[in-house]
Order: sequence, then structure tokens, then C-alpha cells
Amino acid sequence: MWRNAANYTVHTGSEYEPVGEESRPLLEQGAQARGASSWSSAFNLMNAIMGSGILGLSYAMANTGIIGFSILLLVVSSLAAYSIHLLLLLCDKKDINSYEALGEEAFNRPGKILVACTILIQNIGAMSTYLFILKSEMPAAITGFMSSETTGPSKWFENGTILLILVTLIVVLPLALLPKIGFLGYTSSLAFIFMLFFTVVVVVKKWSIPCPLPINSTVNLSLNTSECTPQMFVISSKSAYAVPTMAFSFLCHTAVLPIYCELHSPTKRRMQNVTNVSIFLSFVVYLISALFGYLTFYTHVESELLLGYDTYLPRDVLVMSVRLAILLAVLLTVPLIHFPAIFLMVIGLVVGVLSLCVIIFSWVQGL
Repeated sequence: MWRNAANYTVHTGSEYEPVGEESRPLLEQGAQARGASSWSSAFNLMNAIMGSGILGLSYAMANTGIIGFSILLLVVSSLAAYSIHLLLLLCDKKDINSYEALGEEAFNRPGKILVACTILIQNIGAMSTYLFILKSEMPAAITGFMSSETTGPSKWFENGTILLILVTLIVVLPLALLPKIGFLGYTSSLAFIFMLFFTVVVVVKKWSIPCPLPINSTVNLSLNTSECTPQMFVISSKSAYAVPTMAFSFLCHTAVLPIYCELHSPTKRRMQNVTNVSIFLSFVVYLISALFGYLTFYTHVESELLLGYDTYLPRDVLVMSVRLAILLAVLLTVPLIHFPAIFLMVIGLVVGVLSLCVIIFSWVQGL
């Protein structure tokens, strides 16, 4: 066996294996174990990308136009892919596999502390947002399937706080305690199926609501037929509201390195392929759901897409099922976004418990 000038290792069996930096493992061979597959990693990354924000993309398209929205979505997805490429390139060059190490490499110990605190704050904020959505929307999603005789003010499933505590203890906590992020590939694939289900229902329901839209569901009066013409470009004061929605559509960077480290045979090229597949599939789901949601309601699309279906298709089983599916997808995202900060949270929990023990011990001694 010998190595030629083209940076390839040549085996006697005429097999060629690149040994350049694109295929160099992130971890040393002794530290590697059987990791997550490419598809499992892709599902995890897609779960980190897609969340409840998908419900606001049709509203963003209504305020920017079909072509304008498509251009913005393409730009944001390209920037996300390129920024992840730069992140992987830096990790590959410096043999770094954590964000704290990146901060320390750039700004020494203050950088490490700053990055750790930033990740912790970002993950707490994201988890709080998702849990608040679950607390607010779960009671309505569940009671929608109940008859008027079944539901009542005293029913426990109408209390968002009780439901939030139950799903946190039964679903979120066990998943958050898993030692590896690769184990979440199964729940992430389920969350992606829920997003596909949402997209399919939005496409199908396009032909269930007439255009022009009736003024309400009981009076047989319609709006102007000119409002059924899709707009290619829209520039208005509301167009600015589409920018934050678009900017956060592909935010997944805190989950990239944990997924990268647990990828089977983790190389920059392999992880870049996972990233490209995840962003491409998310782009397709985003575009199709936003397009058909906009073509259903046009300028009358709600900032939260499913609210429009409640007006024109009240108590529709598919719509109620989609609302529940989106909430389940959001629920399965919480353990994933929690994972990058799990080490810091465990340290915080240990410090808190030790501090509490010291306080109790001091209090007992003072008796």
C-alpha cells in the first residue's frame, strides 16, 4: 500500500479512499463508536429547523408575493447552508467539536463562558416559547374533538397548566434524559411526518374553500373576485413583518455540532450532505405549505394559518387533526433544542441541589 501525490491511499484491491480534510473524521478512531445514520441525523436537523413558525409562512407570502417570498426563502436557506458550512469547516480545521471550544479558541476563557451562557439563554428562550404554545393551544386542540355535552368548565383537559405538566413529565423529560442526540432520530422522524401531514392537508383543503371567499360561513355572500388573483410581488408596510418570520425559518445551528459528533463516521463532507438534504426538504415543505395556504385565502390569510380554516371549515376533522399534529411536532422538538445545553443544565441542577443541601444543613445546625 502506498500514497500518491493526489492525496489518495491506494489499496492492492484497486480501491481508492480519499484521505483529505473533507473525509477526515472529526473524532479520533479510538473515540468513535457506532453513531447515528445519515437519515437519523437529517431527521434531527429537520426537526430543529421546522417548528410552529410554519403556520406563519402563508401570511408572509401574502405580504411579499409568491416570487418575492420564494426569493427570500431561497436566500435564507442558502445563507443557513453556507453558515453551517463555515461552522463545519472551522471545526474541521481546529479539531473542535463543541461551541464552548469554539468560543475559547476565538476569545480564550471569556469566549468560552460567553458562548456557554448564550447557548443556555437561547435554549431556555426557545423551550419556553414552545412550552407556552403547548400550554395555550393544547386545551382547544383536545376539546375540539369532544362533543358539547362532554366538555365542561370542570374538565381537567381544559386546563393548560395541567396538560403542560403531564406532557413535560411523560414525554419531554424522558426524551431529554437520553444520553445521545442520535436516539431522538425516531421522534424527529415522527415530527417530520406530522409536518408532511400538515402540508398534505393544506394542499387538499385548497379545493374545499371556494374563491371568492364567503363573508362568513352562514351568509351566502362573497368577496370581490379580483381578490382571487395571486400576487407575484407585494411591497407594503406589512412586508416588514415577513422578515423576522423568514429569518428564523432555518435556525438550527445550536443542534449542528451535537448531531455532527454523533454521526456515524463523522466527516465534514458527510455532515454537509446531511445539512443539504435537511435544508432542501425543509425548503420544499415550507414552499408548498405556504403557497397552497396563500392560494386558499389570498389576502385574507391569517397570521396563524389554521385560524382561517376554523372560520370557513368549523369542526373539520382533518383541520383539528392537523392542529394536534403540529402541537405534537412542537412537543417533540423541545427535547432536541434542549440537548445542546444539557451539560450546562445538569451542572446548574447539581449546583442548585448542592446549594440547597448546604442551606438545609446550615439551618439544621442552627436549631
